[in-house]
Amino acid sequence: MHNSPEMSLDPQQVEANVVADLPKVVLHDHLSGGLRPVTLIELAEDAGYEGLPSSDPEELARWFVEAGNAGSLPAYLEAFAHTKAVTQTAESLTRIAREAVEDLAGDRVVYAELRIAPELHVDGGLSMQQVVDAVVEGLMEGENAAAEAGHDITARLILSAMRDRERSGEVAQLVVDNLPDNADHDYVVAFDLAGPEEGHSPDLHSAAFDILREHLAPVTIHAGEGAGLDSVRAAVVAGANRIGHGPRVFEDLTSSMDGVELQRLSGHIRDRCIPLELCPTANVQTGIVDAMADHPFPLLDDLGFTCTVNTGSRLLGGTTMTREMMILVDVFDYGYTELFQLTCNAIESAFADLPTRERILDTLIYPPYLELTDQDGDGEIDPCEDEEPTIG
Repeated sequence: MHNSPEMSLDPQQVEANVVADLPKVVLHDHLSGGLRPVTLIELAEDAGYEGLPSSDPEELARWFVEAGNAGSLPAYLEAFAHTKAVTQTAESLTRIAREAVEDLAGDRVVYAELRIAPELHVDGGLSMQQVVDAVVEGLMEGENAAAEAGHDITARLILSAMRDRERSGEVAQLVVDNLPDNADHDYVVAFDLAGPEEGHSPDLHSAAFDILREHLAPVTIHAGEGAGLDSVRAAVVAGANRIGHGPRVFEDLTSSMDGVELQRLSGHIRDRCIPLELCPTANVQTGIVDAMADHPFPLLDDLGFTCTVNTGSRLLGGTTMTREMMILVDVFDYGYTELFQLTCNAIESAFADLPTRERILDTLIYPPYLELTDQDGDGEIDPCEDEEPTIG
């Protein structure tokens, strides 16, 4: 799909400051899970919300990470009650969207798909369309602010429906109404099904998927995080173009004397190139694996799955895209070649249109990696092709 640089640099020589400055793409980032602690405190004051566990930004940041380390998806999701409580106005939604884009741009993210569940932000009287409008305004402001600071970032929005509620059909129609063909902007790009997986199969939301299928709307579904292979299979059957998380697809692998063998579901996901939106820190926090060293990321990557690395919820994980990439470097000996491949996987799997993806790949992703090549012939990193990568 692209011609990636051939690199001879030893993985242990990957430097955090270099990774911090490399272009990044994030496909799975919850807007409500990425608030700045100081913003959360200020919004709580504005809303008269007294439920925050601390009014000190540093203490609050630590509390959220500790809450994120709950060990299960339902417990992990409980922390969102605080961010939900303070984001019930258009002004608050615009602010957190703007700041999310600014923060991601500062982390050298060049393309970001943020997601939000509109139905969770209507308690203050907003309609779901007004929620979308407020967030889109914030994304625009964030892009402009980033540009003024010298950062080129493209932000897009995924609308999530909660699988334990009954408004998925409305959210599906909201996605359709806000796709580029029907709206005066191109920010809304896809539908997501989120929330507790156990007992809330995508099968229960078939009417929503019928709407999306009829209008050719892209779909990602959270699966293989809070439940096992049945959750992943149901997501694929429902028509997911991408799998949100999905690490438990490794449970569909078997080992033999000949090596690792893929079964029907895992083989389908790999062979059809259905991308996995893996979030290493969040996956450990929700108890999928006991320790990062046990994460199946490198196994799935080596087997040819379309893996992407993502933040998930930056506030609860105390994380950034740079940190997630450095986890792969420090724990799994990933090098610049692998980081480049993951970045290419992500932009190729993005829901933005092809011209946008090609522009980002050709002008923002490829050149910085090319700068890592040794133009003087010292053999540090050598490009294997003169031709720039293309999507397709």
